[in-house]
Amino acid sequence: MKKYAIGVDVGGTSVKMGLFTNDGELVEKWSIPTNVDNGGEAILPDIAKSVKKKMAEKNLTDVDVEGVGIGLPGPVDDTGVIRKAVNLHWDKVFNVSEELSGLLDGMKVKAGNDANVAALGECWAGSGKGFNDLVMVTLGTGIGGGVIINGKILAGVTGAAGEIGHIHVTDGEETACNCGNHGCLEQYASATGIVRLLERELASTDEDSVMRTKKHTAKDLWDAVEEGDSLAIRVAEKFGAYLGKALSGIAAVLNPEIIVIGGGVSLSGEVIMPFITKNFTENVFHASRDTKFTRAELGNDGGIYGAAKLVL
Repeated sequence: MKKYAIGVDVGGTSVKMGLFTNDGELVEKWSIPTNVDNGGEAILPDIAKSVKKKMAEKNLTDVDVEGVGIGLPGPVDDTGVIRKAVNLHWDKVFNVSEELSGLLDGMKVKAGNDANVAALGECWAGSGKGFNDLVMVTLGTGIGGGVIINGKILAGVTGAAGEIGHIHVTDGEETACNCGNHGCLEQYASATGIVRLLERELASTDEDSVMRTKKHTAKDLWDAVEEGDSLAIRVAEKFGAYLGKALSGIAAVLNPEIIVIGGGVSLSGEVIMPFITKNFTENVFHASRDTKFTRAELGNDGGIYGAAKLVL
């Protein structure tokens, strides 16, 4: 008998959901708004209501559905306990798996950090398919990360494993990172970090550059790199040095088969990859030099794929 699973990816503005077969086929996806009013107290009840509605539409019972997996923007440990989620206005420690399971009349629920869950999705059905040991880096407004070891998420004691964006990469940074520290990778290799590097480079020289007339966005920077703009290329090299060296340190600890680059910055295309891999190869421990690199395939659906895989 065919079994199903439901994957839920909770974001600050919307909750994405997907109904999957147990072999990874996405049957249908949908979304609902994230209601963060009153400390986000309606988020889980809204999810439960939507799951029940979809099951009724598809004539599915608890027997047909293996369970619900849920990815969340915060540290989640192996038992489903989350320790705050600022974007959801959750300022408390509680067991998401147990609470959502109760709202779903005892249905199996497993919870994980959203970046870890997206990494699991890529490992299951994306560009990491066929690999058991994987590191995923998500380059967006910030930097997220996920670690898959022997096909399973490495969550860490408090669910904070894979916080790649908060590796300390430089001293003397005066601007604080969103986490409160200074000199985090996220400050130089995220989309906002690339803009920071660009604006500092523009301020340090009178050199002509198309970036003096273009918008200061990561996408425009990479377009300028493809056009051969020398100042833009220098910024790209700095980005690559920060990220490539950080990933070489990660590889020295984890020795993954493959590193997957995802997030909005990765949508700029293959142009970004040589800047990363060059610095990785130059700095990595020799036994990890053959680590493969690829860009993520699942895009915004990675979270619902990985969430479904949590319960399968």
